Amino acid sequence: MNEPLLRKSLLGIAVAGLAAGLAGVLGVQLPLPSESVWALATLPVIAALAVSIFRDVFAGRLGVDAIALLSMTAALLFDEALAAVVVAIMYTGGNVLEDYARGRAERDLKALTDRSPRIAHRRSGERFESIPVEQVSVDDELMVRAGEVLPVDGVLLDDARIDESAITGEPFPMVCKRGDVLRSGTVNAGEMFHMRASALAGQSTYAGIVRMVEAAQTARAPFIRMADRFALILLPLTLMVAALAWYASSDPIRALAVLVVATPCPLILAAPIAFIAGVSRAARHGILMKGSTALEALAKARTAVFDKTGTLTYGGAQLVEMEVAPGRDSDELFGLLASLEQASHHVLADAIVALAKNRGLNLFRPERVVEYRGSGLKGIVCGVSVSAGSQSLILAGRDLPAWAERIVARYKGQPALAVYVAVDERLVAILVLGDGLRADAVDALSRLRRAGITRSLMLTGDDAETANRIGGTLGFDRIVADASPADKVRLIKAETLAAPTMMVGDGINDAPALATATVGIAMGARGATASSEAADVIVLTDHLGPVADAVAIAHRTTTIAKQSIVVGLALSGAAMIAAAFGLITPVAGALLQEGIDVAVILNALRALGGDQILKARYG
Repeated sequence: MNEPLLRKSLLGIAVAGLAAGLAGVLGVQLPLPSESVWALATLPVIAALAVSIFRDVFAGRLGVDAIALLSMTAALLFDEALAAVVVAIMYTGGNVLEDYARGRAERDLKALTDRSPRIAHRRSGERFESIPVEQVSVDDELMVRAGEVLPVDGVLLDDARIDESAITGEPFPMVCKRGDVLRSGTVNAGEMFHMRASALAGQSTYAGIVRMVEAAQTARAPFIRMADRFALILLPLTLMVAALAWYASSDPIRALAVLVVATPCPLILAAPIAFIAGVSRAARHGILMKGSTALEALAKARTAVFDKTGTLTYGGAQLVEMEVAPGRDSDELFGLLASLEQASHHVLADAIVALAKNRGLNLFRPERVVEYRGSGLKGIVCGVSVSAGSQSLILAGRDLPAWAERIVARYKGQPALAVYVAVDERLVAILVLGDGLRADAVDALSRLRRAGITRSLMLTGDDAETANRIGGTLGFDRIVADASPADKVRLIKAETLAAPTMMVGDGINDAPALATATVGIAMGARGATASSEAADVIVLTDHLGPVADAVAIAHRTTTIAKQSIVVGLALSGAAMIAAAFGLITPVAGALLQEGIDVAVILNALRALGGDQILKARYG
C-alpha cells in the first residue's frame, strides 16, 4: 500500500467534507445536513487511524496517535462534528507535512542512491561492450565516456578531468594523470578516457556510500528513542488532564478541547526530521555519518584524539623548506630539478614533479640523464648541466657553502630528506622533503575548540622528536609518541572514561582505535577500507576542515531538535491548560494544534541549512 498516497487521499476527503459542510451552512442545498457531511468526512480518517493503531498494538507498540483517535471519536459522540472534521484535517495534514519534511530532509541522501552507476563499458578484444556494473571484474579495462559516472574504483590509464562534487563536495573538477586512483560515483568532466578496475562494484567507494546512506535513513539515535518514550507519557497525561477538566467543570467539551490540542509532534517528529536533515547536510559536504547515532555521539564529544601520519600530515613527501644560493631564483631552480626528475622512476621523483606542477612551473625535457641508484641523477636541462641527489654525490667531498650550513644543521637528525641541487657542478639549492603538516590543520583545531572540544591529543607511532616537531605548533594538551596500535586503544579507552572522545585517523593501524572511541572519524579520501569500516564518520575529502564541519553540524542539529521539543511541548502544555479552563474551543484547539505541528517541523528542517550561521559561530 502506498501510505503517502493514502494520507493525501484522506486529507482530500476531509477537506472536501469541510468545504461541503460550510457551503451548506451558507445556504447551499445539500442532500444531508452539514453536521452529517462533516461526520462522514471524518469517519474514513478514524477508520484508517484505528487500523494503524491496531497494527502498532499487535506489534507491541502503543502510539500517541491514539490521542487523535480519541479526540475525533469524542467530538462525534458529543455532536461536535465540525471539530471532528477539523481535527481530521489537522491530523492528516500533519502526516502529509511529515511526509514532505522527511522527503525534503532525505533528498540529498536519496540523490546519492539514485545516481548509482549501473552500466560499464568493458574492453572485449578490439571493441568495448556495455555490461551491467555487477559483471565488472578486477583488472578489466573500462572506457568512461564524457559525462558518465565512473562505475567502479580503478586506476587511470590516460589523463582525465574528474568531477568529485557528488562524493567530496569539491566544486571544481580535478585534473588527474595516468596512474591516479579513481573512485566510483565520480563523473568524467572531460573527454573519454580508459581505466583499469581495481575493485568489484559491491566493494567500490560508491557502493559503500550507498550502504551508509541506507543505514543513516533507518538507524535511530538514543536521543530519538528517548523522545519516543517521552511521547508515550503524553497519552496518560493528556487523559488525566482531560478527565480533571471534565470533573471540575462538568463540561465534556472542555475535555474534548484538551484532547484536541494535545500534540505529540514536537516529540515524535522533531528529533527524527532534524537528525535526518543533519546527516543529509553533512553528506553534501563530503561527510558520511553512519546514521543518527553517529551524529548524536559527535555532538557530545569533548575530547579529540588525532593520528599524525595521513591525518594531521599529508602522509607523503612534501616540501618542508627550500634554501637557495644568494642571487638565485627558487622557482627557476625547482623547475630545473623537477624537469630532471621526470627521467627517474623513484617515488621521490614523482613527488618532486607533482609539487612543481602544483606550483604551476613549466617543465622541460631532460637529456643525457644518468641515474646513480640510491644517490641521485645528472642530466642536461635547457642546455645546462643539472645534478640532484645526496650530499656525497653533489659535493663529492667539498665543504658546504655558508648559506647551506644553516638548513643542514636545522634538520640534522630529523626524519626529513635533503635533496642537493647543483647547476654546472655548483651547489645552488637544498630542498628538505618530509611529511608536512596539512595546510588547514591549525584552522581545523581552532574551529574544533570553538565547537566545544575542550581537550586535544596527538597520538602517533613515530618517535618523540618527530611528533613534537609536527604537533608542537598545534597546541595539543598531550602528545603521545612511539604508540603501537595496542597503546592507541588503551589510551582511547582511558580518555573515553573521562569524557566522550572522538578519534580521527587514517590507515589500517588506526581501525582498532577508531572502533574504541565514542565516535571514530576516518579520513577516507585515500580509500583506507579498514579504517573506514571501523569509523562512525567518514570524511571523503583530503582535508581536516570537514572534521570541524562535522562537529559543528552535529551541534547545530541536536540544538535544533532540542529547541523543537522544548518549545513545542511548552506550547502544547499551555494550550492544554487553556483548554482545561475553557479558554479554547475544540475547533480553535485543532487549528492551534496544527500551527504547533507546522512550527515544529519547519524548525527541524532548519538543520538542512545554516552554512552562514556555522561560519560565523565556528569560523
